[in-house]
Amino acid sequence: MNLDDFDRCSRFESFKESWDHYGYGGDFEGMVLAEFSRIKGMTYLDHAGTTLFPESQIKGFFQDLCGSVYGNPHSHNPSSRLTHDTVEHVRYRILQHFNTSPEDYTVVFTAGCTAAIKLVAESFPWTPASSFCYLTDNHTSVVGIRGLTSPIGVASIPIRPEEVEGRASERTYLKAGDSQVPHLFCYPAQSNFSGKKYPLWHVKGIRSRELYPSCTREGQWFVLLDASNLVGCSPLDLQECPADFLPVSFYKIFGFPTGLGALIIRNECSHMLKKTYFGGGTAAAYLAGEDYYVPRVNTDGRFEDGTISFLDIIAVNHGFEALHRLTGGIERIQLHTFGLARHTYMMLSCLQHNNGQPAARLYCDTEYQDPSTQGPLLNFNLLDAHGAIVGYSKVQKLASLFNIQLRTGCFCNTGACQHYLGMSDQQVKANLQAGHVCGDDVDMIDGLPTGSVRVSFGYMSTFGDFQQLLRFVVDCFVQKPVRLDYIRLNRLRSASTCSASVRHPQSPARPQISSPTGTGEGLEFSPVAVGCFPTRRTSNCERTLSRIFLYPVKSCAAIEVTQWAVGHLGLLYDRLWMVVNINGVCLSQKQEPRLCLIQPSIHWACKELCLHATGMKPLSIPLEGNKLNPGIKVFQSKVCGDRVQSVDCGDEAADWISKFLGKPCRLIRQSPGFTRGMKRDHAKPVAGLSLVNEAQYLMINMASVKFLKEHINKRQGSEAENLDIQQLIARFRANLVVMGAEPFEEDNWKHVVIGDLVFQVNCPISLHQSSFLTIKSRKLIRAAPSVICQVTGLSTRCHMIGIDQQTSTRMPEPLNSLSAYRKGKVSAGGVQSESEGPQIKGIFAFGLVYRIYVAGTGSTRTLI
Repeated sequence: MNLDDFDRCSRFESFKESWDHYGYGGDFEGMVLAEFSRIKGMTYLDHAGTTLFPESQIKGFFQDLCGSVYGNPHSHNPSSRLTHDTVEHVRYRILQHFNTSPEDYTVVFTAGCTAAIKLVAESFPWTPASSFCYLTDNHTSVVGIRGLTSPIGVASIPIRPEEVEGRASERTYLKAGDSQVPHLFCYPAQSNFSGKKYPLWHVKGIRSRELYPSCTREGQWFVLLDASNLVGCSPLDLQECPADFLPVSFYKIFGFPTGLGALIIRNECSHMLKKTYFGGGTAAAYLAGEDYYVPRVNTDGRFEDGTISFLDIIAVNHGFEALHRLTGGIERIQLHTFGLARHTYMMLSCLQHNNGQPAARLYCDTEYQDPSTQGPLLNFNLLDAHGAIVGYSKVQKLASLFNIQLRTGCFCNTGACQHYLGMSDQQVKANLQAGHVCGDDVDMIDGLPTGSVRVSFGYMSTFGDFQQLLRFVVDCFVQKPVRLDYIRLNRLRSASTCSASVRHPQSPARPQISSPTGTGEGLEFSPVAVGCFPTRRTSNCERTLSRIFLYPVKSCAAIEVTQWAVGHLGLLYDRLWMVVNINGVCLSQKQEPRLCLIQPSIHWACKELCLHATGMKPLSIPLEGNKLNPGIKVFQSKVCGDRVQSVDCGDEAADWISKFLGKPCRLIRQSPGFTRGMKRDHAKPVAGLSLVNEAQYLMINMASVKFLKEHINKRQGSEAENLDIQQLIARFRANLVVMGAEPFEEDNWKHVVIGDLVFQVNCPISLHQSSFLTIKSRKLIRAAPSVICQVTGLSTRCHMIGIDQQTSTRMPEPLNSLSAYRKGKVSAGGVQSESEGPQIKGIFAFGLVYRIYVAGTGSTRTLI
């Protein structure tokens, strides 16, 4: 073979002949140059140690820190609430990355993967009858659990990888009611030594006692899946492999931040973890002078001692943003990195000296044909022309000379090192006596290797990195002329490969819409009164619905209408959009008062929502999102403690909002296919919510507003703020305004009837609460076209009512006067509905028309 033949096999064209998945579309090499300019002239091949962060990730994080004030999340001031909400958003995003949700798993932040493993070891309910079982191909941090279990009499059982399935026939059948002794089995999703991916279905197999060792021991089996080496370049679906404990480190995925990881705990087994030490923030209550301590109920609250590393957690969100922006997702990263590792394997395993002797010995269990069984990592030792191993220390030093970053040694995995290098236990002990310890450069003892060389690829690795590595090996260690084992090479190149599929989320069906005014031909409307059924006697005056408001964009200005449609989430398009910061956290007037200066309008002819603001050109957004970029991301956010799924409205909307507010923001819309329900203690499902805080509607009594106005004037006299009735109504941001009742009479209403709509107050609201109701609809199981709602909680308007909706300036009124009159409490009665089924459209789905007379206008307002 001549040099030209070798060069041809080393070229990019040869690589592309056998692998199609390189890069992420567009100018991949340009992206690497722009985002990773600091590694120009360097060949970085230690991504299993840590991957590299892109420059835009750090710049985005820096911009975030410079533009936001993040307080201690244990406080309750606005900066602390921003931190809390951002951290919660990151928790959701982590779970989303692993295709699960808070209903099934909880994210507990730790100092890293090792700290997460240690947390399980310290909290697991060990008994003397328990077993700690682990694969011999586990990282030191997993084997180290033995240091905690052995002193308390727990059996520590090392399991060879081939035994898990090989000894499954040894199953012991137990009778019902057998022991519930807890056992823990630990194995790596991907070996950090060889890159071998262990079957994820083993999680279910161990828990169901169908695999060894659980098949031979009675009790309850739990699985810790060490995913730290897998998640950097491969997807992990917790719905497919529901591990009980999943420890991860985020620098393995993003390169930054370091010193932050997480333990992802399956909720069904979180109760069994018992914790002894309690730090700040983990106690619901405790006494300093008595041995009395009650932990917090939520899992993350119990296990996150002290103040979490919240700025590092916020940095994780920027890591996700950069990863998806640059690559399109972890599935594409898997294909890109596996292709590079596969080609490297083919060339190294076929590389020969001039005498036909192999130039490398690779330590692996696969031939790199399937990314579901092999990660983008290669472990090997180089051989001289006589077949002797070249010490890894020599390889390391020469690689450093050529600015090639790789790793050598045993990689904190003694079990795998022994297996692949053929070292006995006695040899390991003898090596220690000879002066060799983990991490040193003693690479050969008595002619035998103590470790090996590892190279690993990351999402920014290029074909040029492979070429530099191969050129380095050939130039420094191969006797010329170089040869290739063409028979083997052709077999490997022609072997069929199994490319991992890339998931594409299904786009939810778009509902058909029509004008919500409901003014169809042939319809006649009659004025209808608003009735009240109080729990105690009140005046008998007629009460009418006087005004209707909707707020398409949460915290932005209102649209007053004379008639409107009722959808299954409340008033159609009410609070269906919201503004979020760069971390996806909802922005309200509490953080950004100028949101109230953004005036929405709805144009039915073109089915668009338009936003207007002084000094800005109008922004048009599709009402149903049918013109949105089909590749736009779907992500999770949070409103009032509830998880919501939303879609981004695109860069044009983001630029418009950002320019007006003077900070990076985005506009999002609740996903059409997502149903959000209020949290409540009742077992029955509840009606769906839009992006409202607590319920579908907010109602306010005009008499109460007038009373409050008079109360402000009496308290302040001539110094009273110039607040008229219209301004006060705007402050409370109600959907429905009613007239004809006594001031604060609504505190004791049991039912409110608007036409054929019946709103039922389930419990009285005391005078120490506020003067407006939030209401939600549900279907009644009877023929009458009625809708019923129930009060279940309180709806807070503390900060918002202090913001002038015309100027966005903050004022102490009416907050001070309302608080004084209410003896310090300014919350409102929250109304929560129930549902008889999953569809919360009730009778509205049948197109029934509800007629509401609007006093003082001579017109009819209609809810459809």
